[in-house]
Amino acid sequence: MIKGYNFAFLDESSKREIRRKILKAVAIPGHQVAFASRELPIARGWGTGGLQITLSLIGPDDVLKVIDQGCDESVNAVNIKKFIKSVSGAKITTDTTQATIIQTRHRIPEERLTQSQVLVLQVPYPEPLRLVEPSEVQTRRMHAEGDYAKMWLYIYEDIVKHGEISIGARYPVVVNGRYIMDPSPIPRWDVPKLHMADNLFLFGAGREKKIYAVPPYTRVEPLEFEDFKFRVENFNGHRCYKCGSQDTFLDEIIQDETGKRVFVCSDTSFCKKRQVIKDGTHP
Repeated sequence: MIKGYNFAFLDESSKREIRRKILKAVAIPGHQVAFASRELPIARGWGTGGLQITLSLIGPDDVLKVIDQGCDESVNAVNIKKFIKSVSGAKITTDTTQATIIQTRHRIPEERLTQSQVLVLQVPYPEPLRLVEPSEVQTRRMHAEGDYAKMWLYIYEDIVKHGEISIGARYPVVVNGRYIMDPSPIPRWDVPKLHMADNLFLFGAGREKKIYAVPPYTRVEPLEFEDFKFRVENFNGHRCYKCGSQDTFLDEIIQDETGKRVFVCSDTSFCKKRQVIKDGTHP
């Protein structure tokens, strides 16, 4: 830990205030709670909301994992890990099962999380109704009254126009039968993982100054019609060229040496474990 800084960088009053707002968010699943977003040494829009939640929760005994688009070694993930380690001294891991706090941008790990883990999601745009209503005053009123007719109409018109629901990332969900929530820009593949999960999900938007949560064992249902159901991405029989997986979210990449387009697991930690098993050894 760097000398001269308060533990985990934020002052104690700031951390207490954020933890109080987290408790309120947990008590009202899916509801956006305003908080006083602090200044941090990274640009707003690059994870300040999630980072403030992590810094407010992390302790000396915690083990941290940070991922970006499923990758442990992206620029965003590496820099956030270095910063948190330098101001808290917390242990860092790439193994999902070993982490107590996982901060992520745009993905939920493939491995099912447990009751002892907290997943913190970085959120650029927390308001799901922004697709249909530009006014913040009106979206707050709509949430308060449970008036989501515009969102249902938007999805209906999407189906009429495109023959399917074209929303990819940020697919809107209903939490606990009450609030429509933006699950952050995770792919549709990850949306079912929010439903009745064992772990706590915390969402932080630093630029928008909002925190919201999905507690363990909470109903999270994607918006869908009885005759037009929600569907996850279909990879049409493709498999990861590294580990052979056909049941994970895949990214399409170009191999430098051949120029051939191949698919690879987005979750790099999960992929490495599968490769070890594939090679006939133990993880």
